[in-house]
Amino acid sequence: MVKHEWVSPDASRFASAWSDLAGIGRDHRRGGYSRHGFDDADLHSRAWFVEQAQRRGLDVETDRNGNLWAWWGEPGVGAVVTGSHLDSVPGGGAFDGPLGVVSALLAVDELKVRGVAPARPFAVACFVEEEGGRFGLPCLGSRLLTGAVDPDAVRRLHDPDGVSLADAAARAGVDPAGMGPDPARLAGIGTFLELHVEQGRLLRAADPTAAVAVGSEIVAHGRWRFTVTGQGNHAGTTAAADRRDPMIPAAAIVPAARRAMQRFQGAVATVGRIVPVPGGTNVIAFSVQVWLDARYGDTASTAALVDAITADVRLEAEAEGCTVVVQRESLSDRVVFDPALGVSLSERLGVPIVPTGAGHDAGVLAAHVPSAMLFVRNPTGISHAPEEHAETADCLVGVTALADCLADLLL
Repeated sequence: MVKHEWVSPDASRFASAWSDLAGIGRDHRRGGYSRHGFDDADLHSRAWFVEQAQRRGLDVETDRNGNLWAWWGEPGVGAVVTGSHLDSVPGGGAFDGPLGVVSALLAVDELKVRGVAPARPFAVACFVEEEGGRFGLPCLGSRLLTGAVDPDAVRRLHDPDGVSLADAAARAGVDPAGMGPDPARLAGIGTFLELHVEQGRLLRAADPTAAVAVGSEIVAHGRWRFTVTGQGNHAGTTAAADRRDPMIPAAAIVPAARRAMQRFQGAVATVGRIVPVPGGTNVIAFSVQVWLDARYGDTASTAALVDAITADVRLEAEAEGCTVVVQRESLSDRVVFDPALGVSLSERLGVPIVPTGAGHDAGVLAAHVPSAMLFVRNPTGISHAPEEHAETADCLVGVTALADCLADLLL
């Protein structure tokens, strides 16, 4: 594998594009950023994307699902598409999603500096609600586009404040009645390439000197909601023997997940959200909702992992006199990116190929069109947190790598 000779784009262009976006959606309570599908921060970031694309002479359109497409030239069949998303997890980092969008726009600049004239249709795409931070369904825009989710079910989703996705979309100027599969648009995509900050440190393990890697696959992953129901009561007057406290089995989900990770080698399972109802400090809750994120191999393996956790929790619930209902909110199978495309990009750039445990829009599109990913080195591996980081020099390498790959694909 021949190491690539990097020619860095102008760092000032990166800094300018990054700073324009950096002030949108800052979360002063959690730290980091909170931008969620069709909320105010998301609408501001979408406006930023439109302005940046138009500044580059790109024609922007919004599809029936709210995804943004910035075209260099006329849309058509066999299009090369790159991009990512601008939304975040609650209190997330600056790079997850936005790095791919900013890098795609700067790659357009780089291609124009090189005098590249695309021989194929080309677009920068920005997908809606990739993280699922508001309505609970990740990769919402790409799932709707590909028909991977029922649009009627999507329209009925509500955020924690009780706002329906249909109402939120309408407020953003997207007709919720039109949401759903977009086969003509999907058929027009010839190749999809997404750049993303690495979430983890597999790149460093594969090659400590590489700033960029090509993605090989995404392990299966899903989200489950546990609803534990007991008896609400007074915290100060209810004796231990008289309690049916749902918080006891709900809390047991956390160590059960940790034990399952030890039992299933390579699996990860995480409790990231717990909501007691009614939520008073001096109240024994009558129910507790717990959300579990699980990722392991293929869907059958992930389901087995969750079944093991559930079995432990049901024993705790029975002992406490509580009931448990488990609802699967999402489940995505293992995704293997286009092998020939991945090898071609790896050889073109002289960089390693690594897997990931994180979900991406590229993973949804991969079942329908040749898709690939580029990862930019993350020195700590921290992601989905304010400390998420990538060095500017590595980001510039990523822009050049993306431009190199796009230049080849657009011939």
